[in-house]
Amino acid sequence: MAVPPLVTINAHTTASSPRPHILYAVRVTRGGKDTVVHRRYSEFIALHNTLRPGKELAAFLPPKRILVTSFLPSAWLGDILIKERKTGLAVYLNALLDHPTYQDAPALNEFLNASDRSRTPFDLEDALPSTMSRKKALELKAQLLNGNGKSEVNAEATMIAAAYYPDWAEDTFPPESLDYTRWSILFFAFAVPNASSTLTWDAGSQSMLTRTVTAARNSGAGTRIVLSVGGWGGSVYFSQCVSTAANRKTFVNTLASAVTTYGLDGIDIDWEYPNQVGAGNINSPSDSANLLLFFTQLRTALGSSKIISAAVPDEPWLGSNGSPLTNVSAYAAQMTYLNIMNYDVFQSSSTPGPNAPLGNLCSNSSLPNYSAEAAFSQWTGAGFPASKMLLGLPLYGYVSNSTANVLKGSFVDPTPTTEEVKGGANPQGKHARPRTSPTPIKPDSNGSASTPSETNGSGSSTDTPSTNAPSTDATANLQSWFGQEIPFSSIVASGALVGLAGGTFGGGGGFTEGWDNCSDTPYLFNTSQSTVVTYDDTFSLGDKATFAKTSGMAGCFTWSLDQDDGVVLQNVIRASLGLS
Repeated sequence: MAVPPLVTINAHTTASSPRPHILYAVRVTRGGKDTVVHRRYSEFIALHNTLRPGKELAAFLPPKRILVTSFLPSAWLGDILIKERKTGLAVYLNALLDHPTYQDAPALNEFLNASDRSRTPFDLEDALPSTMSRKKALELKAQLLNGNGKSEVNAEATMIAAAYYPDWAEDTFPPESLDYTRWSILFFAFAVPNASSTLTWDAGSQSMLTRTVTAARNSGAGTRIVLSVGGWGGSVYFSQCVSTAANRKTFVNTLASAVTTYGLDGIDIDWEYPNQVGAGNINSPSDSANLLLFFTQLRTALGSSKIISAAVPDEPWLGSNGSPLTNVSAYAAQMTYLNIMNYDVFQSSSTPGPNAPLGNLCSNSSLPNYSAEAAFSQWTGAGFPASKMLLGLPLYGYVSNSTANVLKGSFVDPTPTTEEVKGGANPQGKHARPRTSPTPIKPDSNGSASTPSETNGSGSSTDTPSTNAPSTDATANLQSWFGQEIPFSSIVASGALVGLAGGTFGGGGGFTEGWDNCSDTPYLFNTSQSTVVTYDDTFSLGDKATFAKTSGMAGCFTWSLDQDDGVVLQNVIRASLGLS
């Protein structure tokens, strides 16, 4: 069998006609002989569009900038961009040459052997970065509109279905076992900032991250892997890490090195929260201002193609005056996604309330600023584009020691206590290690008894307990979970929630299902055991995902993938986003 040619791209040059642009020197080694052809980035795109390889190969091709929604002057840092593309374009060509379907394709042969004279039109992505101001780039983009009035550089239209993948899930959900086709992005959690402005890792988590990247790439699903930094218990040193120019430089260099070392698609900053105590954080009135400086430097270091996201509460970060920021557009300019943690609004209490309200649907919530609808309004009102937002959806609930059979926590009367609302009057979603003593049960490979296929989001019609909940001889008991979070899979495994015809769920094991119209969420109760479970199911998650889509958001993410019953809930979320 003939040895396929080897491609290297270690050099580039520039040309001035028709506009200043970059030419990559493609060196092709065959049988000890080298030939070099010069190609623009747009010519690689033209080759890709001709061959139309599958996702497995397409993942190697360095992406276009999405100028329609996220063009920044700082994105035009030539050295970083050119270095990234040299590496990525060479990997892409070698992957084609190693693939039996494409290695002898005429289009590939012509690309590697033809003269340097280009046969493709000039594209904005070919431009020499140092010659382009933001104004000039946008003017050029307008000039390059084709005859149909559509730009050659398009924003990503596909909805995002993402999830957080915590490192403590390695034993029950090893990277090699995941169905990567279910997720557009996995946020690998966590690496933790430390007092040296570098990162601390859990034992074995770096190996697990390497395995995750490898498994995702081998899957051919195109899933992007992003390192999440911080978390509820890991935000102690964020303020210190961004407080000075020297600390920011060290921290940025550490994160950029991690992206390179592990072949990551970006960084997620899970600071909970700037200018707040959180779980014992160092904090300062300057935190949010320093966060912006940090994001700007991180964007410069990572370049425009990498993801920069942040997990945030329902209200914008607090400014120096202790109030939510009223203008976050400068942050949005540096970021790819804003991950809204719309959960943990009400936790365990004697008067339970919803974990993740869709909205203040009865106009009587004691916490009207904490819901999916409120979060969307508050962040967009402060200048963050909806098209860059991901709505957070919980795959867990709370178990309360309560004799209630309707939800009261979301109502003005009675007023929640500090036990009910984390942080007193300032509830916010959080990403934390499980506080549960029971070990979550891994679902079998088939998920639950039936796969949801209907997601009309109707739920029960009143705020009173459902009367059609199934009965069973088995008795479920969740009292060992009092005061704690409980994964959806553990609710099902306990028998308190059972699969129904059509892929929905209902109460079982002595538990009755109710529906809270004021928050659009379900709950379970067993008064004889003084137990109430507030959670989300196929209906409520489908409704929130539909809200994200119809509101023009980028998509949804879940906390966290290991708490699903297989991929039952994830499949409903995908369907509601219009994904297969």
